[in-house]
Amino acid sequence: MIARLAPTYPLVLLCKAVGCARSSYYYRAQREEESPLQAAIQAVVAEWPTYGYRRVTAQLRRQGWRVNHKRISRLIAELGLQVPRKARRRQTTQSQHAFPRYPNLVEGLAVVRPDQVWVSDITYIRFQSGFVYLAVIMDVFTRLIRGWQLGQALDQSLTLLALQRALAQHTPEIHHSDQGVQYAATAYTQVLEEAGVQISMAEVGAAWQNGHAERLIRTIKEEEVQLAEDVDYADAVQQIGRFLNEVYMHKRIHSALGYLTPAEFEEQWHRAEAQTLVDH
Repeated sequence: MIARLAPTYPLVLLCKAVGCARSSYYYRAQREEESPLQAAIQAVVAEWPTYGYRRVTAQLRRQGWRVNHKRISRLIAELGLQVPRKARRRQTTQSQHAFPRYPNLVEGLAVVRPDQVWVSDITYIRFQSGFVYLAVIMDVFTRLIRGWQLGQALDQSLTLLALQRALAQHTPEIHHSDQGVQYAATAYTQVLEEAGVQISMAEVGAAWQNGHAERLIRTIKEEEVQLAEDVDYADAVQQIGRFLNEVYMHKRIHSALGYLTPAEFEEQWHRAEAQTLVDH
């Protein structure tokens, strides 16, 4: 009633007439204004359940909302929205082998351009009737996935096929991985050497030295794999492929990329480089 009469009568008189403090009226009005924003927050979190409040804020700004981190953090807390707990990762690295080891070439290296450094890793994906393994290769600078492969066996063909798919379109200066047998095997390193790629490996037991790949695997596990546990093999392949090729590269925003998607970030970088050449 107050809201309907407020344009005609002084607010202080209306509040006094109904026994309502002005502060209470303003509080209710603020909450009514926030209802559409709360719905927008819930929609973002439903689509991106692992986004923190900063990334939720960035996504809302992309949708046209004028909001800040503090407000979104408060509303997320009030709505009771929480990031799901992280799943434990199954061991996929077998570093006990007789193949040559390679030094870590990326420790402390400033990565400033696409295809300067690629990182690789393997994870497993559980679904209704079993599980499959996923090998992925990511460009560190753009966070774009250059190659990936799913397989039902943790053998050398898994990583080799992912590498061949990646090299069909791009060639890195450095390929970085852990010291797992799949990456140290002669068949794999030979392909890299023939392509003129430098080989770099993290030290055994130093997972943080392959941190970019580790974070990619965590993202895949949290945002897609856990949602695909109740499907069969064919559906799992289709869903994971869609997530990697479409969602991750063209829809999911990254804080390290200024809240752009990997595809947007790479396109922006190439435009800037082209403009630099024109200017000079």
